[in-house]
Parts: sequence; structure tokens; C-alpha cells
Amino acid sequence: MPSRELSFDHIHLVSENPREAATWYVNVFDAEVVAEYELREAPQINVQLAGMTLLIRGRRPGEVPILPTPMKHFDGFSSHDVWGTDHFGFSYHGDLRSFCDEIKLRGATLTVEPWEFSPGALICYVGAPDGVSIEVIEAKRK
Repeated sequence: MPSRELSFDHIHLVSENPREAATWYVNVFDAEVVAEYELREAPQINVQLAGMTLLIRGRRPGEVPILPTPMKHFDGFSSHDVWGTDHFGFSYHGDLRSFCDEIKLRGATLTVEPWEFSPGALICYVGAPDGVSIEVIEAKRK
């Protein structure tokens, strides 16, 4: 089966200010910048975070990027209310509310404060640079 030959590689983010965005991920989530270079006439910064790579690049010639719509709150959930990628998510192995307090001190803004999305599932959303949304889920304790 072809899926056995696939593995996750990266999330590619387009940023108005790649250096500022990379610094935000380092400061808020203890990420690590592992490479910086120019590719196709745009700066690109590779950031390692929670075992994955974020490729954060600037605008390429001819591009006119627009920001995604802000997070909207509905009855019982939140979303950007658009097709395509809404957010990416991490599991946090610890007390999510304490984690949120800590990352707020580091400069993070929560677009959705921690709440019980389903029985026993505590989640929140962090607003990242360039309109990116990150869901953080409190991992179930064993």
C-alpha cells in the first residue's frame, strides 16, 4: 500500500515577516531554528517544533498573500469558517490551563481559552503570527 511509504515531512507557512514569526515559535513553544536561507527569492527559516518541521518563508515575487479569516465562535465550537486547513494541533502532556498561563507570559494570545470540547477533552487555540491557529489538546492521563 502506498500509505506505508508516506511519512509526515513539514508544515509550510507563508509569513509577512519570517524572522519575527520564527522568533515567536522559539519564544512561545521552545522551538529551534535549524536553518535559514533564501529560496526562490524569498527568505526561508526551518523551525523544529514537537518533532516536526515548520518551513516559514517570506513572500515570493508576484505573490500577494492575504490573511485567513479570524477564528469565529459558534455554538459549541470555533473555526475559521473556510475550506482547507483550519489549524494544526499539538497534544500537551500535562495541565493545559497551567501551560496556557505560561505561554501567555511568553507572548502568546489565546483565541479560544481552555474548555472541555467533549467529555474529558480539554482544548484551547493559540493565535500564531500570520493568522495561523494552533490547537492544543490536553493529552489524556494514563
